[in-house]
Amino acid sequence: MAECNVCHNKCNIPEGRIGACLARTCKNGKVVPYNYGMITSIALDPIEKKPLNLFYPGSKIVSVGSYGCNLRCPFCQNHEISYDLEDSLPCRYIAPSELADTAVDYEPQGNIGVAFTYNEPLVGYEYVVDTAKEVHQRGMKTVLVSNGCASRAVCEEVSEHIDAMNIDLKGFTDDYYEKVLHGNRQLVMDFIAHAATRCHMEVTTLVVPGYNDNDDEMERLSDWVAGLNGGKGKETIALHISRYFPRFHLDTPATDVDKIYHLADIARKNLDNVFTGNC
Repeated sequence: MAECNVCHNKCNIPEGRIGACLARTCKNGKVVPYNYGMITSIALDPIEKKPLNLFYPGSKIVSVGSYGCNLRCPFCQNHEISYDLEDSLPCRYIAPSELADTAVDYEPQGNIGVAFTYNEPLVGYEYVVDTAKEVHQRGMKTVLVSNGCASRAVCEEVSEHIDAMNIDLKGFTDDYYEKVLHGNRQLVMDFIAHAATRCHMEVTTLVVPGYNDNDDEMERLSDWVAGLNGGKGKETIALHISRYFPRFHLDTPATDVDKIYHLADIARKNLDNVFTGNC
């Protein structure tokens, strides 16, 4: 048995078993990524779909996902690859060098690099690091789309090799993070704060009616983002405020579009770059 220190769950994983994220296992007394290089999803996406609006706008990026996640969001739109095991998923192994070569192949179509996305990439952060190194060796860019619920050690190792991130700051109360998402808000905030000093940062908040849609919460969240990077976050960090739709286990009606626009106006009091999504 060994303890995994990737995230807040700190799973004690018996030999040959897997952790709560379904992506890490104990092998010879050491925690290793069970999902290393196992790709379930790959596509050439517009960079704005990550979403990244201030990082090489108009470009495209090869986007890849594996399986597994360390949160349990009841509205997950990628639950098929986040919460299912490898045996029940169509996936294939793609070595870091092969993925980097694929990125180069798509450069004529406007591709600038590789984005790690779809499931939670950090539960297999070793593959992210190994592939990012290969991508950088080929002169291309790397992007991470993550819930940010990972340890400082993982943040430091990964952010050294990533050019841009979009991190979910799903709400601004501990109750929401702990009781609904089964995560840790402070861990996410620490991740964002540190990574923002190392690479381009954009933040996404999915607004779910009755959970995180009040004015005060958006005021506090946007004010905190503005204070990052020694107060330069106001100009340098984009906030994406996205509309929720019923998914997975949550059938709450979709967020009203006017509510999204209203919360965006509140955020713009603190931030220069606020974007609305799914509207």
